[in-house]
Amino acid sequence: MSAKTDKKAGAGKIPVISSVLDIFEHTGNAILTFFEKVGHLTAFTLRGVMHCFLPPTFFKQLMRQFIDIGYYSLPVVGMTALFTGMVLALQSYTGMTRFNAESAIAGVVVLSVTRELAPVLAGLMVAGRVGAAIAAEIGTMRVTEQIDALTTLSVNPFKYLVAPRIIAGTITLPILVLIGDVIGVFGGYAVAVYKLGFSPGSYMSQTWSILESVDVVSGLVKAAAFGFIVTILGCYHGYHSGRGAQGVGAATTNAVVSASIMILIFNYFITQIFFS
Repeated sequence: MSAKTDKKAGAGKIPVISSVLDIFEHTGNAILTFFEKVGHLTAFTLRGVMHCFLPPTFFKQLMRQFIDIGYYSLPVVGMTALFTGMVLALQSYTGMTRFNAESAIAGVVVLSVTRELAPVLAGLMVAGRVGAAIAAEIGTMRVTEQIDALTTLSVNPFKYLVAPRIIAGTITLPILVLIGDVIGVFGGYAVAVYKLGFSPGSYMSQTWSILESVDVVSGLVKAAAFGFIVTILGCYHGYHSGRGAQGVGAATTNAVVSASIMILIFNYFITQIFFS
């Protein structure tokens, strides 16, 4: 009886051990896959950056990207900044009145807009508009073998497709954020003066007295980093798109989601560098 009991106990342990080993196997495969993806992205990024500095430069393609990424994103960024500044002024007033600190509203608006809200929201808006468009365009070119055709014609796809988008995104997003800073502060000013009854001169005086150059510079540095992130991830996911419409759709989704997550992560690290 004891031998039979031992055999049954041993037979019961085998499925448990197998399940534990399966968990470790799946976890190990997931970790290896993650580091493989990181390696591919790093190599792709280094190759794309290298071609930004090597001749030749396709100026026509570069100018097209400046217009597509910068000019066409201006309405979205402007509207986002305007209403963000307006809502921020209203919310700040609601909170500050509880502590009799209404005079701090101007400082809260200008610091929040220049340091955080303008670069982060502009980055997220551009990621949704530009990152998706880049991934869809390059992914469609991959599916229809247009990238292979460029290689056949002795045109480097990185030089023609990736480098102009990286340069344009890194340069234009700080310009968009600078415009968004002005629009966002104006939105807060409009609400504070015309709805909350603040003195225009007093509000602007408090804004200028609190604002420092590092506040604007930190936002512009964030914008340049976010522009680089959005374009490089859009190009990466589009360049490695799967076949068919489903592959292009997945590449577009991955580009937007990964860019949005990376923007939030790098926002923390850049803030830590500037204000730690």
